[in-house]
Amino acid sequence: QVQLVESGGGLVQAGGSLRLSCTASGSGFSFTRYAMAWFRQPPGKEREFVAAVSRRTGSTPIADSVKGRFTISWDSAKNTMTLQMNNLKPEDTAIYYCATAGGIIMSQLRNQLGYNYWGQGTQVTVSS
Repeated sequence: QVQLVESGGGLVQAGGSLRLSCTASGSGFSFTRYAMAWFRQPPGKEREFVAAVSRRTGSTPIADSVKGRFTISWDSAKNTMTLQMNNLKPEDTAIYYCATAGGIIMSQLRNQLGYNYWGQGTQVTVSS
């Protein structure tokens, strides 16, 4: 009922920038009620929270590891969430996933278990 498509990944040198986009489609999606989030999975590690936006709760949490470098934004008319990544570091190398779900309370926005729909991911590789 909800489909998510990520784009914008690639290979970049440390200090460079990338912009990831996630577009949601399907009649089951409502940006006013659904939270959208970015998670990432570095090689050999578990998936971790990056950033999220919840219009319903008015919350936009972001992980400390990327705070000040990454910025989350959205275009409600296009159902598109964007992650602007600046000053990339090798430790940012990961598969980045877009996720969404409805009814997530504020305290659970960082919890991947609360998200019902996931994109297939886009690879970000940062070379040193």
